[in-house]
Amino acid sequence: MTEFRLYMAQRLSALVMAPFVLVHIGVMIYAIQGGLTAAEILGRTQGSVFWFAFYGLFVVAVSIHASIGLRTILGEWAGLRGGARDAVSALIGVGLFAMGATAVWAVTA
Repeated sequence: MTEFRLYMAQRLSALVMAPFVLVHIGVMIYAIQGGLTAAEILGRTQGSVFWFAFYGLFVVAVSIHASIGLRTILGEWAGLRGGARDAVSALIGVGLFAMGATAVWAVTA
């Protein structure tokens, strides 16, 4: 993928993530203010197609955004170039996706 396409993918993933972050923070503030327990929160999220889709898309956007950003950092700070940098950043992206997908499944299934 060209540098320009990666740049655009990261910017677009940030655009997608922004409303997810705002909703997530709002929901967390509401849950804390309302004194909801973890069991009550899970009771509201388990079996919910909405929360599964919401957090599933959030995980996809974060995985893309973070792996592209870390690719840049690996090039600038660690001196990795070419295939090694791309492989490490792709592996990080896959790892983030796997951990996030596991968390979404645990909270919504």
